[in-house]
Amino acid sequence: MTSGPFQILPGSPQLFESAKAQGDFARVCESAGKPFYIETFGCQMNVHDSEKVAGVLMARGYRPVSSPEEAEVIFYNTCSIREKAAQKVFSRLGTYRKGRDSDRKIIGVLGCVAQQEADRIFERAPHVSLVCGSASYPKLPDLLDQLESGHRRITGLSLDTDECFETEMTRRDNRFRAYITIIEGCDKACTYCVVPMTRGPERSRPSNTILSECRRLAEEGFTEIQLLGQTVNSYRDPAPARLSFAELLARVAEVPGVRRVRFTTSHPHDFSADIVEAIDRHPALCDQIHLPVQSGSNAVLQRMRRTYTREEYLEKIHCIRSAKRAISISTDMIVGFCGETIEDFEETLSLLDEVGYDQVFSFKYSPRPKTVAGHLEDSVPEEEKGRRLSVLQAKQREIQNQRNQTCVEQTYEVLVEGFQPRLGQAVGRTTSNRIVNFPGEPSWLGRYMNVRVTASGPNSLVGELATEQTAGQVKR
Repeated sequence: MTSGPFQILPGSPQLFESAKAQGDFARVCESAGKPFYIETFGCQMNVHDSEKVAGVLMARGYRPVSSPEEAEVIFYNTCSIREKAAQKVFSRLGTYRKGRDSDRKIIGVLGCVAQQEADRIFERAPHVSLVCGSASYPKLPDLLDQLESGHRRITGLSLDTDECFETEMTRRDNRFRAYITIIEGCDKACTYCVVPMTRGPERSRPSNTILSECRRLAEEGFTEIQLLGQTVNSYRDPAPARLSFAELLARVAEVPGVRRVRFTTSHPHDFSADIVEAIDRHPALCDQIHLPVQSGSNAVLQRMRRTYTREEYLEKIHCIRSAKRAISISTDMIVGFCGETIEDFEETLSLLDEVGYDQVFSFKYSPRPKTVAGHLEDSVPEEEKGRRLSVLQAKQREIQNQRNQTCVEQTYEVLVEGFQPRLGQAVGRTTSNRIVNFPGEPSWLGRYMNVRVTASGPNSLVGELATEQTAGQVKR
């Protein structure tokens, strides 16, 4: 994801608010200062972090541009959970090594790779002048001021802070969906994971500030709220209200103007029945849960230190399947983890059949620096990892095909998220997170439409606008 459509404009907060009230956007744009560009790799957390960074910069007079060639300040924001994402940022940095104008640009690395690699980034890419982790984003303008005052290299790598929740402004790259971080960091100790090191310990945001932001966003026209956290359901309210995660979900769902609420990513250890009960009670809470399992083998789960067994995980699944509403379930899986045998892998395959996931995000294991698993023998050959991944993905494709076929002839409320001009098709999403393509118009972006599904595939559905007769049977 790169710089895109903006919900706020460059300039100081006071200038922006004044211009917004008067509709004088041209005046704001004319006052814009130094151009910046951000490219983001990774999950929703990284995407939202880039929105925060852009907001911080724009509040200080910087202006966003759509390409690195136009920019004087270039940021690459990436996660380090997967090796491929980390490789991409160094590939991008490599393009400036030979660039004739790289010395006239400020180039920075943000996010988990910045936190993980720290000063080593300067060694690998000498033209980089700023390295900053997520907890230090509010300090970015000050760090940039130091560079412009003559400092050659600056780092912002503090983790022991709650300032990650406090930004002057946040640029919203979507006109109808807004991300809100409610918890940062992770206290789990999975042997393969770098998050505790790159994001720090769990810090929860007070519920009153979360709800205040939800109300403001709803007033501004955002109808879908996505609550984010590395372990979002581990939320512990530091405010006097002491809301549980399920209670927070209910409160957000009750905010006037909010039509959909999603949350990601949940950890099975902290997943509880009251979350399912909240989804049953509040229609605005989407009927979809992402519950990463990583492996179907107890032996592998133990080596991963996932804090639950296959049997305990399946108890959580049974709780979800027992809900009054049909709730779709997605997960993450890793194949080829240290010591994974063929028998272990077959247990993972059998879990696919037992759960019947609606979507699986699957990956080959890659050792990450400074993790416990990084010191274990990476015993599964790369070719075998690839074979196992292909087998798992083929099996899941069959399962998704079967599950999506049950949607045919059903009518769903769909939020239109995009438009494909070549096909003349709107692209929308159901509350259960299924993609639906149907004949539409570009002006429908952000609208809720009733769509009857006419065909299905493993990854998406095809439909048509519902008639009055079928609209009365809409499934949210």
